[in-house]
Amino acid sequence: MLQTSKYHATETDLASEQAVVEAAKKNPERFAALYDKYYEQIFRFIYQRVDDKEQAFDATQQTFMKAISNLPKYEFRGVPFASWLYRIASSEVNNLFRAQKAQRTVNIESVSVYHIIEEIQESKIDEYHDKIVDIISELPEDELQLIEMRFFEKRAFKEIAEILDITENNAKVKTYRILDKLKKMIK
Repeated sequence: MLQTSKYHATETDLASEQAVVEAAKKNPERFAALYDKYYEQIFRFIYQRVDDKEQAFDATQQTFMKAISNLPKYEFRGVPFASWLYRIASSEVNNLFRAQKAQRTVNIESVSVYHIIEEIQESKIDEYHDKIVDIISELPEDELQLIEMRFFEKRAFKEIAEILDITENNAKVKTYRILDKLKKMIK
């Protein structure tokens, strides 16, 4: 049995969800259940990055339009269907930034920053908090995305890998390299 948490699903959940996906592949009207289940999550994911409600609504709509039109190509890979939606949403956000040369928004919670500080094994937590926040906001998009997914959204490496279309090991290696980079930058 897999671990369960906010972003982790049990094997039973995955099998049940996969049955809904397969039904939606045969009858697009069945996609409504997936839309209802994931709309709010995907909207928050996008809105957190663009910080503009109208753009977030538009990008969310595009995400689901692309998902339903590409549903026949979807392949189950042992992670929630949401991972595939997040990959599409991430692509939509990147397209938005390229098209409008918009600035990426970083919404940082203090609790998540403390998790990062703990991960890089620093004992001066309060002293480094503001420094970490500043450094994170300056990270390149690909590094920021990894940090957000792992520490702010509490995603498993397997799900991060699926969203970013990389291997699970690559997701781990990249994350720990970023943490090493942060550790060096705060000293």
